Amino acid sequence: MKNVTTIQLNKSAIGELKRLKKYPRQTYNELIMSLIKNARKQRKPSQYDEFLHRIQQAKMKELWDNDADAVWDNA
Repeated sequence: MKNVTTIQLNKSAIGELKRLKKYPRQTYNELIMSLIKNARKQRKPSQYDEFLHRIQQAKMKELWDNDADAVWDNA
């Protein structure tokens, strides 16, 4: 027997999946696996995201670590 299971989905979810198909005979399994792959890819930070984060860290340190704001620590 195959490694297959049955899942229950709302009819609205089935309708959305049908609209997402790349071609009419694409199986729901292929479509769901494609969606999972895309979701995993989006979770990984890109080089651009890492670059922006490094720049923001430096700027935030510059903004927050200054003597003018130190007086507010004891206010």
